[in-house]
Amino acid sequence: MPLRKLQVIVLALLSLSYVLGAQETAGTALSLGQCLDLAFKQNPLLLSSLEKYRASRARISQALAIPQPSLEFDSDLQPRPFHFRGSGESYLGISQTVEFPGKSSLRGKIASRESDELRAEIDLLRLDLEFQVKQAFYGLLAAQERTSYAQQDHDLSRDFLQKAEIMRTSGDIAEVEVLRARVEASRTANALKVAENNTRLAAAALNFLLARKKYEPLEILGEMRGPFIPLDIEALKLRALALRPELRGNKAAVEKESLRKTAAFFSYLPDFDLGLSRHRIAGELKTWDFTVSLPIPLFFWQPAKGLAAEADANREALKRESEHLANAIALEVEEAYMNALAASDQIKLFEEQVLTQAEEVYEIFLFKFQEGEIGGIELIDARRSLNEARGSYADALFNYRVTIAALEKSIGQSLDGEDNDQD
Repeated sequence: MPLRKLQVIVLALLSLSYVLGAQETAGTALSLGQCLDLAFKQNPLLLSSLEKYRASRARISQALAIPQPSLEFDSDLQPRPFHFRGSGESYLGISQTVEFPGKSSLRGKIASRESDELRAEIDLLRLDLEFQVKQAFYGLLAAQERTSYAQQDHDLSRDFLQKAEIMRTSGDIAEVEVLRARVEASRTANALKVAENNTRLAAAALNFLLARKKYEPLEILGEMRGPFIPLDIEALKLRALALRPELRGNKAAVEKESLRKTAAFFSYLPDFDLGLSRHRIAGELKTWDFTVSLPIPLFFWQPAKGLAAEADANREALKRESEHLANAIALEVEEAYMNALAASDQIKLFEEQVLTQAEEVYEIFLFKFQEGEIGGIELIDARRSLNEARGSYADALFNYRVTIAALEKSIGQSLDGEDNDQD
């Protein structure tokens, strides 16, 4: 098969698989776990950081590289310039620089610690991205919940408006009741538009984090209400101090500065140049020459001393920074812990009191409306109060989810019992 035809077939198959994959994704509701997977695979900032990390790993092999040998040729006593065959003496040999033992491995260790620092930055970026995705995911769920309540309010007010207009025609109610119903219908229609717009913006925010087009259709699958996670503040602090990427990055940086100080002292130790050449003198037997040369670092004391002092200062600064980070992380964990407790208490308050009372009030108003004791507007007000309570409950659930996500970010790991994949 000609090469061009083969290329066309391959491109067609790739295009078809891309289209089918896009259609499959577009028609599937995404769970939180799937959203996180997409973000980790497609987020440009994270992918860029991973490429930089790969580059840092490549620098380790560069640091361990052995110096290249040199081929040397020397032609002396030529009768005229560039008359090599008539030269009276010539050398042809090879030389190799041999570093003092330990220098190469030190460079490799320094490059490795630099790579570890970058890896810690990537892990920190991943933690932040995970928090943002969870916040956007539950924000979209909450926005959809509020839109549902706004739709219920609007349907109820519009239904009452239709009934009010019929009753006015028959003379059962006054014109002012119809006007009140129209005002209520307009208010709920506007509230519905606001809720729908907030839902679109929430979907766009999640699409952005998933590296998708801003207003690409997005369906998600999840529940706002989940099991409460038991929390132990001391255990959380210990996990944070063991897992937070900033502390790991600082530890690698401290080790790097210690290695740089060692490398500064190693610069006093000389490298060797070994050479082997064939020596030819006209009219005599060819011989071999072996040479060894090494520098004497008499004039390099001050630079090396400065490098060691710089590494010492950097190391001490990083140690102080580690102490500050540990204190800041402990405070961050405690703050997230307190916010999670407050959010869980708020949910319990809604479930045990607020929602129950709001539903009871609505049932009373509904009974009175059916008995003719109150008008439709009063019933709509009671229904709106119930939906507002439900919307506030959805906000409380969202706050709990976000505080748990913030707590996970603060300790550097998902909490036990937290189900990221809610298929």
